[in-house]
Amino acid sequence: MEDDMDREMYDSSSLLRGEQGEDEQRFETTLRPQRLDDFQGQDALKENLKVFISAARGRSDSLDHVFLSGPPGLGKTTLAGIMANELGVEFKVTSAPALEKPKDLAGLLTSLASGSVFFIDEIHRLKPAIEEMLYIAMEDFELDWVIGQGPSARTIRIPLPAFTLVGATTKPGQVAGPLYSRFGITLRLDLYGEDEIELVLRRSAGLLEIHADGKALRRLAKSARGTPRVANRLLRRVRDFAEVLGDGRITGTVVGSSLERLDIDSIGLERHDRTILETIIRTYGGGPVGAETLAISVGESIDTLEDFYEPFLIRSGMLKRTPRGRVATPHAYQHLGLELSGDNGNEPLLF
Repeated sequence: MEDDMDREMYDSSSLLRGEQGEDEQRFETTLRPQRLDDFQGQDALKENLKVFISAARGRSDSLDHVFLSGPPGLGKTTLAGIMANELGVEFKVTSAPALEKPKDLAGLLTSLASGSVFFIDEIHRLKPAIEEMLYIAMEDFELDWVIGQGPSARTIRIPLPAFTLVGATTKPGQVAGPLYSRFGITLRLDLYGEDEIELVLRRSAGLLEIHADGKALRRLAKSARGTPRVANRLLRRVRDFAEVLGDGRITGTVVGSSLERLDIDSIGLERHDRTILETIIRTYGGGPVGAETLAISVGESIDTLEDFYEPFLIRSGMLKRTPRGRVATPHAYQHLGLELSGDNGNEPLLF
């Protein structure tokens, strides 16, 4: 059986990036907290949100529209669901790419119950026509709809129940100003500290009835990139190794050997992280190098490079963003075991 596990190919890049299949979605749903008190981390954000929710309930009013931003995997969808649970109202979920035509949005808005929480993920990707329809819906709780065509066309306004729009994005800078200004509550989720991730893992291990000692949880927390989604998926993969190759208990030794198989190093860098740093150092003399050039060099999309890889590399002190491009830090050289030297003669590409 161990030979079978040795032949099993784990893609640590997709694991850490948080790419979701149906099985992963069911797994996340199992662990998703339903109340603010069960949501780990983001303490200041939670305290403010508790006040806003309590005030809305006290007035028997709908919660003001909420704008959530931050890196992927931090719990934006979970927080939206918690808002609905705390308010005791319906929760509807969609994403901007799924709203192809105005009628798609109209169908969802007209089906909302009074006070509903309506969640739109990737809101920065809304099409202009749908975005403009949303303006009136958010402000006046009405829907403009055009009947007929040509000279005989006319616009009617359809009343909507009061609702709370929760828009989530990893790219707040790409959200149009007129849309952003219509959100009364703006909240930013930040990457988690290791202690906060350990609390997330401890809760998840309890729900999944996994025996994991403190040393194991601390080691996993260190490798989770400050992201609860990554932490929970690492926990699940390590559980697989523990059950198949051991006695089912997750210890520090089991975590260490499991992460080695997944090609994740002692501080949470996976193979592609190291490839990015090595490319900057070996190909571009340590930088600076432009993001587009770097993305092409490592065979990655610029969005994935900027949204997923760079935040953790910057937070880890391995990478710097400068006006001229990305630069590997001395800490990156040290971690990779490379010698830090002066200009090696390479002329970096800056665009």
